[in-house]
Order: sequence, then C-alpha cells, then structure tokens
Amino acid sequence: MLARISFYPTLFYNVVMEKISHRRWYDRIDETVILGALPFRSMTNKLLNEENVKAVVSMNEDYELNFLANGGKQWARHGVQFLQLSTTDIFETPDQDKLRRGVEFMERFQGSRASVYVHCKAGRTRSATLVGCYLMSKHGWTPAEAVEFMRARRPHILLHSKQWRALEIFFKTNVR
Repeated sequence: MLARISFYPTLFYNVVMEKISHRRWYDRIDETVILGALPFRSMTNKLLNEENVKAVVSMNEDYELNFLANGGKQWARHGVQFLQLSTTDIFETPDQDKLRRGVEFMERFQGSRASVYVHCKAGRTRSATLVGCYLMSKHGWTPAEAVEFMRARRPHILLHSKQWRALEIFFKTNVR
C-alpha cells in the first residue's frame, strides 16, 4: 500500500531531481541496454528514433503504467517488444525467475543494433538489479564489478542489501 501511496510523490521527486541535478532520465549502459526511469508516453518517439529502442523491460506494477507510460499494447503498436516483470517498489526485489527471464529477453537483442530500455519508476533499484544481472551474465563479472560498471554510467543507482543479495544469488546460480 505504501508503494502505491508514494508512487506519484516520488515520481514527481524524480522529475525535479532530473531538472536540478546531474541525473539523467536514462543512461546507455552498453550497446544494447539503456537503464532509465519510467518512460513517459511523450518520450516514445525520442526512444524509438534517437535510441533505436526495439524492446522494453518494465519492472513496474500495472498501476505504475496506467496513466503516464506505455504498457505492452501501446509499445506493440510501435513494433516494440515488451516484457513486464512486475515487482513492488520499495519493499521487494525481483525474484530469481524474473531476473533470469529479463536477462534472457535482453540477450536476444545483443548484436542486433537494437536497444532495450529497462526501467522501473526511477531506474535506480528494481531495474538496476536486473541490468546488473545482465552485465554479470554477459561478461562473467561479479556483482561488485557489474555495479561499478553501472555506476560509472548511472551514478545514482541505489541498491540495498536485498538487491545485493539478489545479485549474489544470480551470480552463484547463473554465471560461470
């Protein structure tokens, strides 16, 4: 319930922080993946035309996508593949099944020149956890190496002990 109540105030906070600080709404992590905040519908053409987004992974729950962002049907109208891995903000981290599914989805676009936009509300925690798993899978990196690489590109990611634990489990069970 707290996640739902705090959604719009914290989304507004993210908008303000992008305007008054060095934070960007999204950042390119590698040639395939862009890690970012909730992509507003008004950003659709920019993401399609300037960033060549052909796929989107949303870590958001349905209510977070209802009014301001595209859901699967809207992305499909633009020829964009969509994967929603619904994870409650603030209190949850993506489970291992969601992390594996997300990584497999992103890996399908490697080498294709297409971009995958991975997001949650702020592009700091839920989606950063998934992108960290993607980087570990792609490069064989440890959680610390993956997070360091992400932070060099998106300094304001915010991983708590639950997210670090998810990264460690993913590393032990999926990365060789």
